[in-house]
Parts: sequence; C-alpha cells; structure tokens
Amino acid sequence: MKDLKWKVLSSEYLYKATWFTIRKDKCETPEKKIVDPYYVYEFPTWVTAMALTENNQVVMVRQYRHALGETIMETPGGCVDDTDASLQAAIERELLEETGYAFSHYEYLGKISPNPSTNDNLMHMYFARGGKKVQEQQLDQNEEIEVYLFSISEIKQMLKENKIMQALHATCLFYGLHKLGDMEY
Repeated sequence: MKDLKWKVLSSEYLYKATWFTIRKDKCETPEKKIVDPYYVYEFPTWVTAMALTENNQVVMVRQYRHALGETIMETPGGCVDDTDASLQAAIERELLEETGYAFSHYEYLGKISPNPSTNDNLMHMYFARGGKKVQEQQLDQNEEIEVYLFSISEIKQMLKENKIMQALHATCLFYGLHKLGDMEY
C-alpha cells in the first residue's frame, strides 16, 4: 500500500484554551502538493461507556447541549483529566461524578474518531457492568444532568428511532449491544 501520510512543514496556534485549540498547519502530500492552510481542532481525549446496573438496566444521562440547542439522551462520559491514572480510571470517575453509580467490571470496547478530517482526538469506549448507586452526582458548575435507567430493549428501540443524537454515544451503544450478543447486523 502506498504511504498517504502528509508531512507537516509548519504549525501555528491560532487559539488555545483548556477544552479547545485551533492549529493551522502547512503540509506537503506524498505527491509534493502543498496544502496551506489546513485547520486542526485539538481536543482532550474522551471516554464513554455503555453502563449496566446489577439489574441489567442501561444508565443514560440527559442534558442540554448548547451548540445543538437541544436536550438529548447520552451515554455517560467526558474528558480524560491529567490526574486520571488510565483511560479506565477516567471513565470510572466520569460515571461516578455524572451518575453516582460505581461499577464492578469494565471491558474496553475500542476507540473511535469524532471527526478525523478536523479533530485530533479519540473517544475510548467501555462496557461497564454491575452498577450500584453509591453516591449523589458530583457535577461541574455548568452541568445539569438527569440520570435515567432503561432496559436493553428500550435502548435498542431508541437507536432504531434515531433518538440517540450523539453519534459517538450511539456507536458506543452499538458496540456494547454487540458485546452482549444482542445486536443483529
């Protein structure tokens, strides 16, 4: 296979913030074409999980997403912090903070790219089992999150009806259903 990777000739940061950075690159293709500018959005690494309680109910969260202007149902998750010892530690923390649930077993489902043409980050997906509510939510200042429990069949129906708007979270649910052997292709 031909190597299609571009060579970065130069980079310039146009904007830097904690959760979002914009970089302008000048690149050269293997065919020696110059691509200038090419904008890259840098984000932190993300984690999410299809999380099941001890009673096999799926833990979901509902929150307002301002960029979309809608309140939507999602899988719990968020950014990996510098203080997280691992990706699994990050999803354990996010689940506990957002839902108040702790889980006894985690399986890594894989990683996906939010948008490989512009974003440089990855979403790491987990399947969590054995969830118990152990505390109240510990939300960030700007978070208002409602926690809901659904059966597997309700989740499948929500996916069929396109009611999970967040593409990365829908993907995590599909991978989780496949892990359960409850997914038909």
